[in-house]
Amino acid sequence: MSSTEDRPEPVSPDATTAIARPLLTQWWLDLAFVHWAVDPDRVAGLLPAGTVPDTFQGTTYVGLVAFRMHRVGWFRLPGVPYFGAFPETNVRLYSVDAEGRRGVVFRSMDAARLVPVVMGRAGFRLPYMWSRMSVRAEGDTVAYTTSRRWPAPRGVSSRVVIRKGGRVGEPTELEHFLTARWGMHNAFPRGVAYLPNDHPRWPLYRAELLECQDGLVAAAGLPPRHAEPVSVLYSPGVPVRLGAPAHRSGGRARAR
Repeated sequence: MSSTEDRPEPVSPDATTAIARPLLTQWWLDLAFVHWAVDPDRVAGLLPAGTVPDTFQGTTYVGLVAFRMHRVGWFRLPGVPYFGAFPETNVRLYSVDAEGRRGVVFRSMDAARLVPVVMGRAGFRLPYMWSRMSVRAEGDTVAYTTSRRWPAPRGVSSRVVIRKGGRVGEPTELEHFLTARWGMHNAFPRGVAYLPNDHPRWPLYRAELLECQDGLVAAAGLPPRHAEPVSVLYSPGVPVRLGAPAHRSGGRARAR
């Protein structure tokens, strides 16, 4: 067993690798991070082979992350104004692989543009869903709404409303763990792949959850949420660079 299997890479608030030749560039704007604690055993079977739940003090998390995607562009080309700008809401889990790379696993990715949804599903095998969506800000309040169009289950909806609070001077260890994720794991025919990303350190703000009427988490096959979220944060956003996927075999990582 390698040392990386014993010790995952440290949680770092700064990108672990600079991406010199990005596959995609984009902005993530007006993000709401809402997280609930969950037993790792409850979600281990939902992760791709080759990964296990990443944990913080023995607990892992379900994240509901709503935001605006802005000016998605291929390679170093300018971002596309219409098809590259849309609301998105993700349901995600936290993962680590046998190389010790920490990442996220997306259980669903609702987006408001059909062309990016089709490209994401066909080209990257990501669980993109086409939905009616909006992100509306009024003063310190931001409302995110989703109603799924395709594929099934149609009509699954979500409405999340947060109120922005004060700037986070120094995020806690848990806040770094939940937000400083420098890649995603995804299953491909050749095995699990790790797709890295690179962006400036998150500007984070405390936030209050005013409303959460959400069906996306349950539709993603995750346990029902009975408790209040353990973390609610807001960020105005960052520019992002995504690298090409690195593949490995589909063997299981060691349980942590």
